[in-house]
Amino acid sequence: MKYWHLFLLLFSFSVRSFAGEVDTVSIYSKSMHKYIKAVVIKPDSYKIKKKNFPVVYLLHGYDGWYSNWIIRVPELKAYADDYQTLIVCPDGATASWYFDSPVDTTYRYETHISLEVVEFIDKNYRTIADKDHRAITGLSMGGHGALFIGLRHPGTFGAAGSMSGGFDLMESKNKYQISKRIGDTILHAKEWHDLAVINLIENYPATGLKIIFDCGEKDIFINANRRLHEKMQHLKIPHEYTERPGMHNWDYWRNAIVFQLLYFQRFFSLSGH
Repeated sequence: MKYWHLFLLLFSFSVRSFAGEVDTVSIYSKSMHKYIKAVVIKPDSYKIKKKNFPVVYLLHGYDGWYSNWIIRVPELKAYADDYQTLIVCPDGATASWYFDSPVDTTYRYETHISLEVVEFIDKNYRTIADKDHRAITGLSMGGHGALFIGLRHPGTFGAAGSMSGGFDLMESKNKYQISKRIGDTILHAKEWHDLAVINLIENYPATGLKIIFDCGEKDIFINANRRLHEKMQHLKIPHEYTERPGMHNWDYWRNAIVFQLLYFQRFFSLSGH
């Protein structure tokens, strides 16, 4: 019997010892006329199985960068293997907020993520290149960006998520360099309204996008998350919303990403090939 337990222990260790591989790529942005880096995490099976894989695009937060996620959550390599999914972490600059800035043409990160990065990944990796096998999520600024891009590009992404998303831009009008991206709140009042997910959601009452978002109970953006949840309920937009103990930090996001990836894996499996 003890040998059987030893076998199980060794088997378990060998299974978990397999993990994804990490590439760092440079993607040329025609919209911003420069190369921008991204991390691509491949499941271990990518090198041995001649098959195509679904993709989760994972966005960083304010003051983050393309390798932020893999440095803070190296377990993503194992998750890519567990869920048989490519995980792509693009760069969104320090404070792009993932929209095309109406006042600064050097910030066109909605175009970059939704078109340029997706096109590059589909061309250079074995992906299942349709919206039913493509999802996008992120933390904080990236949580806002993921729902913003997902809602505005339903032909590209079939599912979108957010962790601790800053959905009401006016709540942070004097913070996080948002005013540099949008401009004066009076002269650009329409853009301040239209670019915020808390308002944008009103334009998508019949969206087919599968949506999941969550937030820590002591997070700085908890009120905006609750308001978005209530507004989506009022608009009868199907979605998954969860509050958990936690704050606006990596301890929370390290835990939350597991649930998001599980949600997307189920979405991909139900979509079929």
